[in-house]
Amino acid sequence: MAKCAICQRDAHFGNKVSHSHRRSNKMWSNNVKHVRVAVPNGTKKMYVCTSCLRSGLVERA
Repeated sequence: MAKCAICQRDAHFGNKVSHSHRRSNKMWSNNVKHVRVAVPNGTKKMYVCTSCLRSGLVERA
């Protein structure tokens, strides 16, 4: 599974609760994109979450 290369954010796990209150496992995946990023010695492809892209921690190449 993809994990953000900047903030190390990955999937969250918990319980899905139905109307009758029966519980089953649930996974929330975060919004991770495979983008080309500008690094000091050129460009590099990495997985970055959209919150890091919006906040300006990463500059697209």
